[in-house]
This record gives sequence, C-alpha cells and structure tokens, in this order.
Amino acid sequence: MILIYTHKITPRVRYIFTHFFVRLLNIPVKFTTLVDEFVAHNGLKMTYSKAPLGKEFFVKSHDLLFNQGLDDIDVTVSTWDDVPCFFLTSKNSPIPYDIFAASFYLITRYEEYLPYVQDIHERFPATESLAFKNNFLEKPVVDIWAKKFLEILKVKFPDFEYKKKEFEFISTIDVDNVYAYKQKGILRNVGGFIKDFFTLRLDNFISRLLVLLNFRKDPYDTFDILLDYSKKYNLKTIFFFSLGDYTTFDTNISSSNNKYKSLIKSVADYVNVGLHPSYFTMQNSNKLKKEKNKIESILNKPIVKSRQHFLRFKLPETFQNLIDVEILEDYSMVYADQIGFRASTCTPFYFYDLDFEIQTPLKVFPTTIMDTTLNDYLNLVPVVAKSKINNLISEVKNVNGTFIMLFHNETLSENKRWKGWRKVYEDVISQIG
Repeated sequence: MILIYTHKITPRVRYIFTHFFVRLLNIPVKFTTLVDEFVAHNGLKMTYSKAPLGKEFFVKSHDLLFNQGLDDIDVTVSTWDDVPCFFLTSKNSPIPYDIFAASFYLITRYEEYLPYVQDIHERFPATESLAFKNNFLEKPVVDIWAKKFLEILKVKFPDFEYKKKEFEFISTIDVDNVYAYKQKGILRNVGGFIKDFFTLRLDNFISRLLVLLNFRKDPYDTFDILLDYSKKYNLKTIFFFSLGDYTTFDTNISSSNNKYKSLIKSVADYVNVGLHPSYFTMQNSNKLKKEKNKIESILNKPIVKSRQHFLRFKLPETFQNLIDVEILEDYSMVYADQIGFRASTCTPFYFYDLDFEIQTPLKVFPTTIMDTTLNDYLNLVPVVAKSKINNLISEVKNVNGTFIMLFHNETLSENKRWKGWRKVYEDVISQIG
C-alpha cells in the first residue's frame, strides 16, 4: 500500500491516483491530509502538493486535479527523457512533470469536452487531438509514464514487493452486416442485381446469384472460422451485434429475422456477446434502450458490453446514456481514421464524468486498432498492416497492457477489398502468446 499526502483530496485526485496505482501498478493506495499520519507511516509513501514536507518522495502538483469544471488549459508537450510529456513542474525533480494531472487530462478525454471541429459524422477527429499533433498517438504514454515512475519508486523503496501486471489480448468482432446477400429480402437483392448489372460489376452479380441459389456460401458468413480461431488459439473474443433499424448507415438485416436471432444465440454459446448500438444512438437514449432490449430478449440475459457503430460517440452524453441503460463496458475508445491510443493508455479505465465530477461505473476498454482504419483510411496492403499491428502489440507488451483489436466478420471473407486479410488476422492471433 502507498500513502499519498496531499493538501486537498478531490474526486479528481482520488480517481487518477487510484487508476495510476491500483490498475497500472497493482499497488493499493490510501490518501491523507494529515501531516502526523503521513510522517508516522513507515511504508511506501509520497507527497503530492506544491511543496514537500521534508525530504520524502515528492511530485509537485499542477492545479488541474484541484480544479472543477473545464478550462482552456495551455498544454506544451516536451520530453521526459525520450517520452513525450507535459505539465512541467520542476526541472530538478526526479519526476519533472505532473504525470498524474497529465494522465487525468488524457484519460478523461478533457480535450473532447472543449470546442473542436467535427468530422462528417460529428465525431472528434484524431487530427484535433493533442496526441496526433505531437506525434504520440501510437504510444500508450500514460502506461509508459507509470513504468518510468515505478522504476524511480523502486530506487527509493527497494524493499517493497511489487506485483507485475500481465499482458492481455482481446479480439473484438463488429457485425455490421451479418450477410452480404442472404436474408436481405427481395427488394434489396433485386436492387442489388440491377445496380451490379448497370455498373458492370459482373463478379458481384454472379456471386450474389450463386449465394442466393445456395451454390456458394455467403462471403460475410465467417462466424464458424472466427469461432474456430477463438478455440484454436484460446483467444478472448467478443462479438458486437448490430440490431438497429435500417438507415443509410445501418444496413444489417432485420433484428426480427429468425436466422439472425439463431446466429446470435449460437455465437453467444461460445464467446462473449455485446451490443453494437446503431449510428443514431449517439445522442438518442430511447433508440439505444430499444436496441439493448432487443438483444437481451434474444439471449434472455443482461448485456453489459457495447461498441458504438461508426465509433460514433460524444462525451459525455453518449456514455451517460450507456450508463442509464446499465451498460458496464464500452469498447468505442479508438479513432476511425487513425490507429493508436485515443486515451493514451492501453489499460481499461472507468469513465470520469467531467460534467458531474464523478467516477462512473462505466469501464472503458481502449481499442488500439481497427481493420477498416488500416485498409480504407490508411490504404495499407495486408503485409504492411500486419507490421503496424505487430508494432502496436509490442508497445502494449512493453508496459504489460491490454491490446484490443477490432475486426469485422466481413474482413475474413477474402472478398474483393479484403483479399489477404484473413491471413493478417490469423497470423496476428497465432503469434500473440
């Protein structure tokens, strides 16, 4: 246990120190504002304030953790040794930056509460982020700071027994379209045939015909392959199923389709299942609740995991709505157009609501990489994409974090633009151990 002396114990102080020590370093933490209690403590301890009490282990504090509400904070990024860092407090200190305030700024997504230029889907774009602008989006800097901090702490307290955190890998599969052609209904398939014919996409025309005549398996029906991989490689896998009504951005088959319901049930027999809230649930709590009720009625059990379709969320409203419908885990924390660490961490954390200044029960699982980012946004060929994934896995392994990868069922189809991507997926998961 580490005892933290600070002049004021705020919700922000309690939140970020608990995350930093308990979840990143596996060290229980206790707080005090009493000098006598701090001095009498013989174990692991540190002071977090404007000035030290004596010669104890000390980190000089920035004002952020003692404030309330939002301010337009001036953030200047420099380097702590070779690691990007900010909130410089004392150049002569072993820890010259307030890494706790900096971690709070990044993990709470403070900058996403401030005014920004939205992308076409009303999302906070990667290019607006501090991490992108300062070239550390592909570094889990919060976890790296924690690792550096621990090395310094070990020198000061060599007799304390530290318990190392373990690396974890989670494969997540978003099911935007369960099938490419099957179960789409007569009108949608007739329209598809006409479009394929007049745009001279004859391969599409023939493929659709063969699938509908049951001469060929639907290319997006890769669920047996994914479940086999999960079993073969002892892989923690989560499927997120879309059950929204049909819109321009939600093109799955009907949630009332019996074959779709059976598929969801059969997948849930082997791996974890979550909800993939539709495009317009970002700020529509009624639509979110309706979709959650649908999947729960299919599975006849509570569903507590979710990931927003199009990774479309707005803080704090979307997360507040998830909490209201009793979602406990969200996996949306990743950019659509860039790979890396949106919250600058690869360790799950609890959502801190800056509107109400409270830690909420919603646990955020930061995703690191998405297939469509690599293929559609960055235009990477499979071999380069695999190298990018492996580089990020190395970053996460270096800090014993959690690597979460997002693929879609259609990515393993070997269909057109996804040619060669099934091998990317299997190569990555087979080398994870």
